Amino acid sequence: MVFELKQNLKLTQQLVMTPQLQQAIKLLQLSRLELLETINQEMWENPLLEEETNDDYQESNTDQEDDGVATLDRENTKTNDRTEELTGEGDGKEDFDWGSYLEDYVSTGVSYGGKDSDASSWDNLLTQKPSLVDHLMWQLKLSRFTESEMRIAEQIVGNLDQNGYLMASLEEIAAAEGVDKALVEGVLKKVQEFDPPGVAARDLKECLLLQAGILGISNDLIEMIIKEHLKDLETKNYAQIAKKLKVPLSEVLQAVLLISNMDPKPGNIYNEERIETIIPDVYIFKSGNEYKIVLNDDGLPRLRINNLYREIFAGARGDLKTANNGKKYIKEKMQSATWLIRSIQQRQKTIYRVVESIVKFQQDFFDKGINFLKPLVLRDVAEEAGMHESTISRVVTNKYMHTPQGIFMLKYFFGSSVHNTSGDAIASKSVKEEIKRIISKENPCKPYTDLEIAGFLEASEISIARRTVAKYREMMGILPSPKRKKMDFSDYESIVS
Repeated sequence: MVFELKQNLKLTQQLVMTPQLQQAIKLLQLSRLELLETINQEMWENPLLEEETNDDYQESNTDQEDDGVATLDRENTKTNDRTEELTGEGDGKEDFDWGSYLEDYVSTGVSYGGKDSDASSWDNLLTQKPSLVDHLMWQLKLSRFTESEMRIAEQIVGNLDQNGYLMASLEEIAAAEGVDKALVEGVLKKVQEFDPPGVAARDLKECLLLQAGILGISNDLIEMIIKEHLKDLETKNYAQIAKKLKVPLSEVLQAVLLISNMDPKPGNIYNEERIETIIPDVYIFKSGNEYKIVLNDDGLPRLRINNLYREIFAGARGDLKTANNGKKYIKEKMQSATWLIRSIQQRQKTIYRVVESIVKFQQDFFDKGINFLKPLVLRDVAEEAGMHESTISRVVTNKYMHTPQGIFMLKYFFGSSVHNTSGDAIASKSVKEEIKRIISKENPCKPYTDLEIAGFLEASEISIARRTVAKYREMMGILPSPKRKKMDFSDYESIVS
């Protein structure tokens, strides 16, 4: 067998994701907070990047106006040129004209804020509520416990979940502290007398019984209902409870009224999530008959390349011309800084183009409200904007838009469709909103069933099955009709009859 070497010419296509393209894709899908963190990290690692001050920004704008250079403002952001997707080709090459590159990074959006801003004040955002553990430890220090009991009590408090229930068994706590189970049980009873009532219970029954005892409303009927008839209580089957306990329905209703005022999650009041102010990425406001799109750059640093390093790279200082390693380092950092600035600008332009398409498709929603939201999929916007669906998906991730109808995530405007009786497509979100409206107007003592809701929708020319109503209701976190039912405790006799 004879081996020989040959050269063959072969033409192939392959997708190559340069580091610059990977960075652009990463920036595109970041939320506003994540983008700010990324910029700050890049400024920390790259000495060539610096933030432009307001004085520098105003001076650069004045110079640009004197030179006849058009600046981007919030009303001139829109362009007739289609936004091209980033390819990473030709970026950071040797022939890049560093000298003619943007002297300063000019924001493509607008800043909202200042004295007239409606944002919440910092003192409202930074206050910290005491946690359940803090509240219980404060009470522990005011109680008369021995050293051993204090350690056990701390173990109990440390093993409570966010709702105030004890997650560890008495045996586990006793083994951890090397004491008898009886001692742990005695300390637990003392801790269960703390505020909030029902804390440190091991299950729902014990939680409700503790609250009944602390509130002074405990009696045999209430205890029997809590211990043996929680399931009927959940389904509001009060007649069945009265039948099983052989007591008048009016007495059961009185007991249920007291039980309904108890808190099944006593610790939850100390674990409320702090409300965070949503800062929109885009503002939509109406001017005449048109909607204006404004990108919100408030709080984002205006980046530029440090002039000192630019001069060093250009060889302006003769004594540094021979420092090849230094110039190589500066060149690499300058390429990185340049691509970051360009990627941020491209990100803003891409977001603008996508939002522009959304506004075009959903103009009826902005004019009239949720009932006029149209079905929309990523493919529709991708075809309108001349981009790939994956690019649209990255743009609408974790971004918010301020509209005349309120603040919404960009993903909110995308959804499946439901056909009405005339064959027209309706957004599923509009159907959900209609279901919520119907339920909000129902009689609490006689809530609508899913079948009845489907009938109301049919009257509104929205034809969907009962199981679809149930699916939408569950997606919105609305309970079924038996669990939404509320008894009219003001008239026992009419209920009995």
